[in-house]
Amino acid sequence: MPVRLTLAVLLLTAALAPADDWPQWMGPNRDNVWREDGIVEKFPDGGPKVLWRTPVAGGYAGPAVAGGKVYGADYTSATDLGEGNFNRKEANGTERVFALDAATGKQLWEHKYPVRYTISYPTGPRCTPTVHGGKAYFLGAEGNLLCCDAESGKIAWQKDLRTDYKTKSALWGYAAHPLIDGKKLITLAGSEGSHVVALDKDTGAEIWRSQSQPEQGYVPPSIIEAGGVRQLIVGGPKAVRSLDPETGKRYWTVPYDATSGSIIMTPVRSNEFLFIGGYEGKTLLMKLASDKPAAEVVWQDKRRHGISPINVQPMVVDGVIYGLDESGEMFAVELPSGKRLWTSDAPLVAEKKLPSGTAFVYRNGDRFFLFNDLGEVVICKLNPKGYEEVSRAKVIEPTGKAFGRTVVWCAPAFAGKKMFVRNDKEMICVDLAQSK
Repeated sequence: MPVRLTLAVLLLTAALAPADDWPQWMGPNRDNVWREDGIVEKFPDGGPKVLWRTPVAGGYAGPAVAGGKVYGADYTSATDLGEGNFNRKEANGTERVFALDAATGKQLWEHKYPVRYTISYPTGPRCTPTVHGGKAYFLGAEGNLLCCDAESGKIAWQKDLRTDYKTKSALWGYAAHPLIDGKKLITLAGSEGSHVVALDKDTGAEIWRSQSQPEQGYVPPSIIEAGGVRQLIVGGPKAVRSLDPETGKRYWTVPYDATSGSIIMTPVRSNEFLFIGGYEGKTLLMKLASDKPAAEVVWQDKRRHGISPINVQPMVVDGVIYGLDESGEMFAVELPSGKRLWTSDAPLVAEKKLPSGTAFVYRNGDRFFLFNDLGEVVICKLNPKGYEEVSRAKVIEPTGKAFGRTVVWCAPAFAGKKMFVRNDKEMICVDLAQSK
């Protein structure tokens, strides 16, 4: 093929290549890495351009972006229940799942269904939708699980996990994002004998159920390869466990007590080490065996070691964890020692420390994008020596209530060189493409 024709074909192929999607919580690989190029290096004066705004109701469920559509969920109630903290609130309302046109924000379809909330922080759903194989999966705050045709919105199947597994919602509701694995949808469901279940992703039929915990907890299921096998890692209020993802059979368990607080993060891995942590200073570092599926405790709840995140997912880069602690400060933590290399309150610059301060962490090339609960996007560099801020812009107003202040506790999605994020009033699309 002539050189000019070859070049033309390559250029056409690049032009037609679809932009990266963000089809589930934490992105395509559930690792919070944004792999697109041509992203803004520094925000212009006045901040990045908001391309569209679409009204939504309450909720913490982040958007998913796939196939030119934005998928979301929200909740409407006539009763203002406030934040709740450690107290359950009860009210009747309506959960809604919907799809928007990613280019315009125009609503394409929606489903509404009545739900009585019995949880703390009853603003709305927690889980980002999962889009896979032409279907969109939604998990509501009280355990309503829906599978819809991603294009038309037609419901393929639905379940009520509380009823099906004879349980009640955890204090802060169903918040563990379901996981697609082969033909299975894996989700935290019940308590006695059904803490985690695998359902046929096309029909909703149960494949297996496994394990007992006092309640569901909030740790999203994840899969790793270690000890020569694939392992499904599930956390709960009393233990972190490894299961065979095909059968639900237990490989190993490491006890811990998180019943008085919460562990929300997915465990992060650095070589043979697996770390998890959460509220009230909970930290746990495990070492995975190389010759069989097994794990042993390296250190646990060790003072001034590790990190105790609340609403955010920390990230491991070259053996260092970066993330926000329950104090609202960002830590860099060396593994496996657990040593805190540095601490910074810069991601949440405020007049005073913010309890449960939140900033979601995303990696793009050699820099990071943070979205904090003040509604700001921060471009920065993180390394073992410190935090270096590059640019900052406010893009959306905090509308939620927490600890006597307003927050936006919603993980954004990054796709097509844009950021999609919502509060309790609107979903917005922000242009983050580099200027030509």
